[in-house]
Amino acid sequence: MGFVAILKKELKSYFYSPIAYVVITMFLILNGYFFFGMMLSFAEYGRMALENNPEAKININDGVIRQLFGNMSFVMLLILPVLTMRLFSEEKKSGTFELITTYPIKDIDLVIGKILSATAVLLLMVGLTSFYCVFMYSYSHPDTGRILTGYLGTILMGVAFISMGTFISALTESQIISAIVTFGILLIFWVLGWVGTFSSAEGTIAEVFKQLSMLNHFESFGKGIIDLSDVVYFISFITLSIFLTLRALESNKWRS
Repeated sequence: MGFVAILKKELKSYFYSPIAYVVITMFLILNGYFFFGMMLSFAEYGRMALENNPEAKININDGVIRQLFGNMSFVMLLILPVLTMRLFSEEKKSGTFELITTYPIKDIDLVIGKILSATAVLLLMVGLTSFYCVFMYSYSHPDTGRILTGYLGTILMGVAFISMGTFISALTESQIISAIVTFGILLIFWVLGWVGTFSSAEGTIAEVFKQLSMLNHFESFGKGIIDLSDVVYFISFITLSIFLTLRALESNKWRS
């Protein structure tokens, strides 16, 4: 349970500084803007459809819910690198990294503690978006199962973002470089599916691009489908990132 001490330390660092508050506020503002824009469009579309056909059934699940989680995942892509950029970079910049490595704690506990601290912030800011669901239930009949799977996919993707950001942060003492590189790498994994679809790549190569794409594995959750291969993809991505972070810590110790 050595990671608990690291978890508490990192949570204090987040909430005793403006970082967590700024990240959560921007996340909610951006998602709120997109959500209410979608709801206005949905209401207008519903009004026009009912005028043409009074018996028309308007589906909020495709019109709002699917887009809600798609937008939420994109906002995480923009914001979470800011949350993870300091996890190791700040320690290395301030000179406390060497001190931490002398603690009677395993590297895996150190990494897990830091990832869990950022995940706690992620869960808080994603949990606050439940207000959107309350709003939808007040005016329509959304599919609860679809909402729950959407949140599951969003959290899995968010933890994948955090784990990659933790690895990049362990490689550099510059928080700015950490944030930029993390965003760049995550963006690559985000658009790989588009490369396979719109490029000249065919057959096996195109399929490899699609299988490596985060967005492709996320889309099923927004449709209310839990595909085991998608869950395995995100868990594998998180595990690989943790493994690479441990190797980076070992390299830092060896060089010091």
